[in-house]
Amino acid sequence: MTSDFRGASADAVATLTGELETTVSGSPEVAAQVSGDLFSVATTLRGEATLRRFVTDASVAPQARQGLVDQVLGGKVSEQALGLLRSAVGRRWVKTRDLADALEHLSVVALVISAGDQASRLADELFEFAQAVKENPSLRDALSDPARSHHDKARLVDDLLAGKALPATSSLVVQALGGSHRTVGVALAEYQKVAAEAQHQGVATVRVAHDLPEHERTRLAGALERQYGRPVHLNVVVDPSVLGGVRVEIGDDVIDGTISGRLEDARRRLVG
Repeated sequence: MTSDFRGASADAVATLTGELETTVSGSPEVAAQVSGDLFSVATTLRGEATLRRFVTDASVAPQARQGLVDQVLGGKVSEQALGLLRSAVGRRWVKTRDLADALEHLSVVALVISAGDQASRLADELFEFAQAVKENPSLRDALSDPARSHHDKARLVDDLLAGKALPATSSLVVQALGGSHRTVGVALAEYQKVAAEAQHQGVATVRVAHDLPEHERTRLAGALERQYGRPVHLNVVVDPSVLGGVRVEIGDDVIDGTISGRLEDARRRLVG
């Protein structure tokens, strides 16, 4: 999501991320509370066009925008969240929607922080749930059915993940149901990128015919880290159609060392 911001909006997100990290450092409970508050305000801004335009209007004095935030949200969100919101509306935004998108982004970062040293597990669980949604049409339909209430969908997520996943994972999946992304799968993929970025990692999707043992995962992660200059979190997808070898997708790069890839390349050469 950070790559979607430009100019002053990108600068604002970077500054606010630093402020968030300082505000919730060392307190998972505060981080989780701030996350919920920020996401709730993001949802409100998307539904209230007049409020959204006012708090992002550069012609209005920052003090006036901050005063409205105090008036509307004082006592309704935590003091930590209110401080971040006052800082956010006091900044310049390239597009009016950027503020709400930034608050959603910050809410994800806050939940990643709340996971502490289990942030890597959080990223894995987000990916695994996204795969489950992709591979299970009935689950995908249940989570995207406009006739079902958000509360009903959130209860389904809780039933599926309670006792099996981190609280931060469950919270992010529920947020994915009502965030700015067009599908739950797209939201979870973006949230996992944010989780990786918070740990200064990249994300690679690895397709193999059979699951990789731990030592091979470690070796592959090490090779990718050397190539890209930073740690890389692996999302391993078992796909029998690749036949053998490994296909790695990281950003816009594709490294195809699969048997199926080589066969397809050979077929193209013969035809062409």
